[in-house]
Amino acid sequence: MITGGSGDHLSLIAVEASLTLCSIAIAFAWPGLGQRQFLAVERTIRALAGRKALAIIIVGASAIGLRLALLPWNPIPLPVIPDDFSFLLAGNTFASGRLTNPTPEMWIHFESIFIDIKPTYMSMYFPGEGLVLAAGKVLFGHPWFGLLLVNGLMCAALCWMLQAWLPPCWALFGGLIAVLRISLFSYWINSYTGGGAIAALGGALVLGALPRLEKSWLWKQGLLMAIGMVLLAYTRPFEGVLLCVPVLIAMIWRYKTDRDSPNLARLAQNALPGLMVLLIGAIWLGYYDYRAYGSPFTLPYSVNRAAYAVDPYFVWQTPRAEPVYRHEMIRKFYVSDEQDIYRKLHSLPGFLIGTPDKILILIEFFAGFALIPPLCMMRRVILDRRVRFLLLLLLISFTGIVIQTFFVQHYVAPFTAVYYALGLQATRHLWIWKAGGQDVGRAMVRLLVCVCLLMVVPRLLNRLLGMPVPAYPTEKWACWWYGPDWHGTERAAVAAELSRLPGNQLAIVRYAPGHDPLNEWVYNEPNIDTSKVIWARDMGVALDRDLVRHYSARSVWLVQPDTAPVSVTPYPAVR
Repeated sequence: MITGGSGDHLSLIAVEASLTLCSIAIAFAWPGLGQRQFLAVERTIRALAGRKALAIIIVGASAIGLRLALLPWNPIPLPVIPDDFSFLLAGNTFASGRLTNPTPEMWIHFESIFIDIKPTYMSMYFPGEGLVLAAGKVLFGHPWFGLLLVNGLMCAALCWMLQAWLPPCWALFGGLIAVLRISLFSYWINSYTGGGAIAALGGALVLGALPRLEKSWLWKQGLLMAIGMVLLAYTRPFEGVLLCVPVLIAMIWRYKTDRDSPNLARLAQNALPGLMVLLIGAIWLGYYDYRAYGSPFTLPYSVNRAAYAVDPYFVWQTPRAEPVYRHEMIRKFYVSDEQDIYRKLHSLPGFLIGTPDKILILIEFFAGFALIPPLCMMRRVILDRRVRFLLLLLLISFTGIVIQTFFVQHYVAPFTAVYYALGLQATRHLWIWKAGGQDVGRAMVRLLVCVCLLMVVPRLLNRLLGMPVPAYPTEKWACWWYGPDWHGTERAAVAAELSRLPGNQLAIVRYAPGHDPLNEWVYNEPNIDTSKVIWARDMGVALDRDLVRHYSARSVWLVQPDTAPVSVTPYPAVR
């Protein structure tokens, strides 16, 4: 069984919380501590920030280079939860040159969470992350390198966006914080789940282009905004709409009220490249939906939810009738695990507790403990005219969180640039805050940055220090320090062992009654019949006999993940 959980992770949380409290106390007691050294670093940052293009490149390169440097301690992650395997199925399918896969003949043995089996065999998710994973596999030999590249682009785009909203030195500072907090240790880089970095990249392009377009209406900014919108449509379309609609309204308002706006003919000419990108993106997505789900108007998610889910995505919707399940683990996930969340939100006490808890989860991911103190300046931020539009987007993002039944941190990834810009604006106010005539706020900001840097050490040495991260990347208190610890290794070890055997193999997986559905083992390659190892569900002697006969040329194994150690034995003869 996969080990690790919230209780194990509390030690890392406690370290960060303790360091944060200590930094606040030191800032009040000795606000001038390390003044000379800090000033030297800050002069360097200001000089570099003035060269905006170079600052953007350095931020992006740092995200990629530092994560590669950490590979001896944090290796390329293994897939762990159903989301990981689903996205990898999409990536491997695209990398093979196909948009989807035919339904396998023995499909009832291959059903799994977040996988569509009919009308075609494919991931249930939008194709954005699958395309990135495919690019990583084709260009660099492994899907993860696609995520690595996008994380670097995301941090660079955040820096570029912040340059349009804040002074250059704060934009560079924000980009480097994103490198440290998201692109090294969060589940956006250390798992295959969610496409958070892709959606965050899209949101940063949209919001970075907005103020630049309002000043110049150049085609280059419109093109970047359009690319950002396509990235949002391919990853988080609902949240993307929540972000893009206010942006478009703001652009129309600006165009109508600005005397220097170009005429309609010039505007249309400048908008043409961006409109072409949007059109091509829409056509490709419609064609993909047609090939994978049977209609250009049938969106990802909908087929899978119709086949398996009971509870709706939005809080005002009512549950549907329970479908027929062929596997108890799938039923347990959709009927038991998901329904618990839905029922809690549909009681008044559950809604009043669950809604603030969603906001807390958001703050946990983007701020942790070390970056929470600047939020005490949010009252001053609210009074800043420059960021009022971003405050509106913040409220809209909160509305999106409230009306959804489920919430995971990457759901709000399109608003990442909003959170960073407002957090940095609060930090600017803290920077100039004084207590008793002393620069306490400035000292606090400096020391909190030191906390972020110091936390790298216990995170890299977490196993030696007895501080394992939780098994699941989206688990509460886990998401911003998540990394490939020892999770997913048992299935990977069995797969490697079977792959080394001569001939092709069939692994029939039998779970114990108390098995966790998130610890799923039955996932396969796009072309199941030609795979070295096929993973199938145990469905009893009668149905297993048909499966074994169909793959009569394969060696057949019974895999029982819930034994200690995992049991892999020849399957009893049923031929």
